Amino acid sequence: MEPATKTSPSAKIPLGVSQCLLGDQVRYDGSHKRNRFLVETLGAYVEFRPFCPEVAIGLGVPRKPIRLMAIGGETRVRGVVNPELDVTEPLIEYAGQIAPGLADICGYVFMQNSPSCGVFGIKRYGTNGFPLDSQGRGAFAGRLMELMPLLPVEEAGRLKDAGLRDNFITRVFAYHDFKTTVGPAPTAKKLIDFYSRYKYQVMAHHVPSYFTIGRYLSNLAGRDLQVSSREFLVLFMQALAHHAGRKGNTNAMAHLRGYLKTILKPHEKQELSQLIDSYQQGLVPLIVPLTLLRHHLGKLDNPYLKSQTFWSPHPERLGLRNHIVEST
Repeated sequence: MEPATKTSPSAKIPLGVSQCLLGDQVRYDGSHKRNRFLVETLGAYVEFRPFCPEVAIGLGVPRKPIRLMAIGGETRVRGVVNPELDVTEPLIEYAGQIAPGLADICGYVFMQNSPSCGVFGIKRYGTNGFPLDSQGRGAFAGRLMELMPLLPVEEAGRLKDAGLRDNFITRVFAYHDFKTTVGPAPTAKKLIDFYSRYKYQVMAHHVPSYFTIGRYLSNLAGRDLQVSSREFLVLFMQALAHHAGRKGNTNAMAHLRGYLKTILKPHEKQELSQLIDSYQQGLVPLIVPLTLLRHHLGKLDNPYLKSQTFWSPHPERLGLRNHIVEST
């Protein structure tokens, strides 16, 4: 069975990225944080849109460091050496300035631990200069996420985790797929055909969403399709935001295995079941049982099964399913 999705080098996906991650020397100390996976692996499939908000608002390179400070119930971006320097509004305003021009991007990778670009658990300081908590979010990143709430985002440091990396890139490719196949002129057929290809992928990520989206699409008659398309996309992206761990992937494979009840020989059933069980127990990566399952289902010559993105939600050359993911 051929992979369900393919991406040619000429059809690269627009992806926002913190500029320092590409090797550009734009950090406060004149250094960079080149991310090898982004540049050397993912770069074959995406077109990077790099931004350094701190440079963009005129802080320069090199520059005095800044950090998040909790002041009067607010989180501000202040200078470390000069606490009177406050660049909160300029960073927020810059996100608002560039957001309209980023309508085509399908994801964004931010630099971790950054007071401008960090997304998760950024350290905040009190007015006494001591660390207060790790509940902050970079001012630029936070505003951009508010303006583009469906955009898949991740931090470069978290991409070292195989499960997080797979989930983020799955969402990026799915978002791009929606934009190119459903696009700005949605029809009921486009929406139904699109979701038909993603049913088992959504099942692996979040079973309740699988049923919710199915019910939603069963009642499109007489509705404003622009509104329905936006509402569907919210449900769809929220579903994929749930991680498809071993439990979810095993469930999807078990349902797909049901198509093989009458065509597999006893020893073939046993071999497939053993591989799925081994994956569920964390002994082999997903690619092992998935390859055998896809091979057997290919015997059915079923276009619906062949079209499922569950087989290849992203290019197989990325090797994202070749790792044993610890989460269940």
